[in-house]
Amino acid sequence: MPALPLDDALAEVLPGAVTSLFAPQDLAELVVLQRCCWVSEAIGNNTLDVPALHETHDQVLAWAQSWTTLVVRRGGRLVAAVRGRMEGEQDWQVGRLMVAPDLAGNGIGSALLALIEAQAPTSVRRFVLFTGGTSQRNIRTYQRAGYQLTPAPHVPGHIAGFVFMTKPR
Repeated sequence: MPALPLDDALAEVLPGAVTSLFAPQDLAELVVLQRCCWVSEAIGNNTLDVPALHETHDQVLAWAQSWTTLVVRRGGRLVAAVRGRMEGEQDWQVGRLMVAPDLAGNGIGSALLALIEAQAPTSVRRFVLFTGGTSQRNIRTYQRAGYQLTPAPHVPGHIAGFVFMTKPR
């Protein structure tokens, strides 16, 4: 799979990284990274009822292939990923933004967020995402990127007490 051009922000915070679209050979590492990243979400939100912790390989493969899914490797290791897709006619939904715990807190997530937003079609008028209601670090990251807490629509399959955030394009 050919590498995508890194934006300057991601190249600055993660030198030597290679970003590409998801390929089936990324699946096993993507599942491990997802589980690793969502354990802290489960602990922080005081629930093990976190969909990302319970998905099978087949379920992860299904969403990774149906969304625009970016994976980031450094030194051959899958260290970050994110997905985005059209939701309705004008929204670009961002999801499963994950950075290996040993690399978190270095700006990688913020840079990856900007990169997945850049993949949105020109018809997109708003970016939307969900995160845990007690995930203060995530909420602050998204707010720094211009997202605002918004009354949540009824959407099954999220952490109890999740919050909905939006950002105009």
